[in-house]
Amino acid sequence: MLENGLNSKRTPVKLRGIPLLLLSFQTLGIIYSDIGTSPLYTVNGLWPVGTDVPSEEDVIGGISAIIWSLSLLPLLKYVFISLRFGTQEGEGGSFALYQGLYPPEDKDFDSDRTLTGDSQQGAKRTKMPYLKETFRWPLLLWCLFGTSLTMADGIFTPAVSITSAIGGIAVAKPSVTSNIVPISVVLLLVLFVAQQFGTSRIAFTFAPVACIWFLLLAGTGIANITQHPGIFRAFDPSRAVLLFVRTGNYGLLSGVLLALTGCEAMFANLGQFNIRSIQISFTTFVYPALVLAYLGQGARLISGGPGTMGNVFYTTIPGPINGGLFWVMFVLAILATIIASQAMITATFSLVQQVINMKGFPPIRMLYTSDTIQGQVYIPAINWALMVATIVAVAVFKNLTNLGNAYGFAVATVMFSTSVLLAVQMYYVKKWPIIVALGYFFIFGFFDGLFWGAALKKVPEGAWVPLLIGIVLMLIMTLWTWAKSLEDDFDGANRKNLRHFIQQNEKTGVSVNVRAANGAITEQSQALYYLPATNTHSDSDIDAKERASADEPEWRELQRIPTCAIFHKIAQGKGVPHTFVGFIRQWPALPRVVIFLSVCVVPIARVPRDDRYVLTKVRTIDGFYGVTYYIGFRDGFDVNVDDLIDKICDFEKTTSSPATIREIRAAAVTATHIAPHYHVVSKNVGAGPVFLVVNWLRRYLVEDVYRRLATMFPETANWLTSADEIIHVGINAAI
Repeated sequence: MLENGLNSKRTPVKLRGIPLLLLSFQTLGIIYSDIGTSPLYTVNGLWPVGTDVPSEEDVIGGISAIIWSLSLLPLLKYVFISLRFGTQEGEGGSFALYQGLYPPEDKDFDSDRTLTGDSQQGAKRTKMPYLKETFRWPLLLWCLFGTSLTMADGIFTPAVSITSAIGGIAVAKPSVTSNIVPISVVLLLVLFVAQQFGTSRIAFTFAPVACIWFLLLAGTGIANITQHPGIFRAFDPSRAVLLFVRTGNYGLLSGVLLALTGCEAMFANLGQFNIRSIQISFTTFVYPALVLAYLGQGARLISGGPGTMGNVFYTTIPGPINGGLFWVMFVLAILATIIASQAMITATFSLVQQVINMKGFPPIRMLYTSDTIQGQVYIPAINWALMVATIVAVAVFKNLTNLGNAYGFAVATVMFSTSVLLAVQMYYVKKWPIIVALGYFFIFGFFDGLFWGAALKKVPEGAWVPLLIGIVLMLIMTLWTWAKSLEDDFDGANRKNLRHFIQQNEKTGVSVNVRAANGAITEQSQALYYLPATNTHSDSDIDAKERASADEPEWRELQRIPTCAIFHKIAQGKGVPHTFVGFIRQWPALPRVVIFLSVCVVPIARVPRDDRYVLTKVRTIDGFYGVTYYIGFRDGFDVNVDDLIDKICDFEKTTSSPATIREIRAAAVTATHIAPHYHVVSKNVGAGPVFLVVNWLRRYLVEDVYRRLATMFPETANWLTSADEIIHVGINAAI
C-alpha cells in the first residue's frame, strides 16, 4: 500500500561518489556564478572611476578586507554553519529558518478521510513550536522581509552582473558605450526565456562555462600576482583594520560588500542541491579562485597605477587591450554574468515555492523540472515579473554605481536577517548552550551589522529601491498569510460530522423492484436520507441518539440521484467540508456516489497509477467515501474518475452485491468536481472610536484586497480537470 510503503515526507537528497561529484559540478552553473562574477565590479566599488588612485597600503588593506570578508561570511558562516540549518525537506533560506522555529503540523491523511468520527483514530500528530506564540508574528515579519529582499536580489543580480560585463566593451571600443543598456536588455530577454528549460538542463549547460571562468580567474590572478608579490600581505587582517583607521572612510565597506553578493544564494538554493555538494565545490574550487583573482587585481592596481582605474577587471587582464585573452575573458564574463543571474533567479523560484507551500503567497503555477530533486522548479509568473523588473532597473539605473548601491543594500539586509534567525534557532531548536548562540550572534551579527550600516547610508543613492520592493513584497505575503490562516480557521470551525448532518433510515425505506443479471425481478428496500431543515443547533448541542429518529419534524427527506460528486477538501482535517454542507442546503439531493478528496504530494517524481488512491468507506451511510489522492511532484493534478471508481468497486466487491457495483459504475458516468469559493467578509473585532478605524482597515484588507487576490489566484488554477466539470460553491465566510 502506498500509504504504508512510501515516505510521504520530502527529505534532502543524499548522494555519494560520482553522483555527488556530478551534483557538485552542477552547483557551479547555478549557485556560485553570482559571487563568482563579483570581481567584475568589486574593486571599482571600493574606488569608483574618477576618484584618486589609492596608495599601495590602501590597496593591500582593501584586498585584505575582501579576502577576510569572503573567509568569514560565505566560507565560515554560510558553507560550514548556515547550510546545517535547512528544513527537514532540505530547503534553505530565511523562510526555512522560520519553519525550524515554528514547524508546520504533520499532515495526517487518515484524519482527512475520517468523515463521521465513528472510525478509530489516533491522536493528531502535531509539532510544538520552539518559541512562544507571542514571537510568531514579529519573527514572521522579519523572516518575510529577509525573504522579500532575497527576491529583490533576484532583480538586481542580473541587472548589475550583465551591465558590468557588457561595460567591458567600452574599454576596448569606447564608441559603443551608449549601446551598453540595449545590449544588456537583449541578453536579459534571452536569459529569462531560457528558464522554462529547467534548472538541471541549464546547470549542465552553464556548469562547464562557470568552471572555465573560475579557472581563468585563478590563472589571471596568478599572472598578476607575479607583478607585485607583496600583495600577499593582504592575508594579514590587521591591514584591513588599518585601512579604515587610516582613512576613516566607513563607506568603503559598501564596496567590500559587493564581493559577498551571492552568498545568500548558497543557502537559498539548498533545496535545489544538498549540503555536501555545495561544501565540496565552494571550498575546493570557488573560494581559492576568488582569492587569487582579488589578489591579482590588487597587485596589478599597485603596479599599473592610474591606467587601471577605469575598469579594474578588464584593464588587469594580462596582455594588450583588444588582444586575444581580452576578448576571451569578455565573452566568458558575459556568459558568467548570465549564469550569475541564473543563481538568484533559481533561488527566487525556490523561495517562492517554500512560501507558497506554507500558504504565505498566492498559489501560482509551479512546474517541476527534475525527476529526482523536488526543489528544482520553474514558476512562469515569477519569471516574467523578474524579467520586467530587471529590464526596468537596467533602463532606470544608467549609473552603475547607484545600481550597485541598490544591490548591496539587499544583500546586507538578508545577511543580517539570517544571522538573527540562526542565533535564535541555535538555542531554541538545536538546544545548543546559550553562550554559543550569543557568541555566534555577536561575532557574525557584528560583521553583518557593519555591512548593513554601510549599505544603509546608500539609501538616498539608490538603495531605497530594493528597500521599497522588499516592503511591498513583505506586506503582500503578510496579508496573504494572515487572511489565509483566518480562512482556514473558518473552514475548520465549520466542518461537520457527517452523521450529524445526513441520516440514513433503512426501516422506513420504500420498496422498489430491481432486475437482476439473469432477468429475475426482486423487491428490495431503498433507504431514505434526511438532513436538518434548519441550522439552529451546533453539533455539540444535539444528541446523536435523538437525531437517529427520522420522524422528527426538523429533518427533511433527500432524494438520491444517479450521479457522482467529488468534493475537494482544500484545508486539512476531519469531517465533511463546509462546501458539502452549503451544497446540500442549496440543492437538497444526494449523489449516489459522494467522494471527499484530499491531496498528498509525495517526494517522488511520479506515483504509479495503481497506488494513487487510498480510500475509506463510511459505514453508516451508503455511497460515501473518503479518498487520499497521492501524486508525485511532477504529476499533473488530474483526478482520473475511472481509476478512482475502479478502486471503489474493487473495495466494494468484498461486501456489496453486483447490483450495487453496477449502480456505482452507472452513477460515475456523470462526475462533477466541487470546490469551495469563499466570499470572505471581515468580522468586527470590537466597538468604540479606535475600533472604527481598526474595523475599517480590516474590512478593506480582507474584502477589497485579499478577496480580489483570492479570486485572481484560485486553488483550482493548477488543476488539469476541465472547467466544465468543476462547480464552485459560494460560501460567505466571516473571518
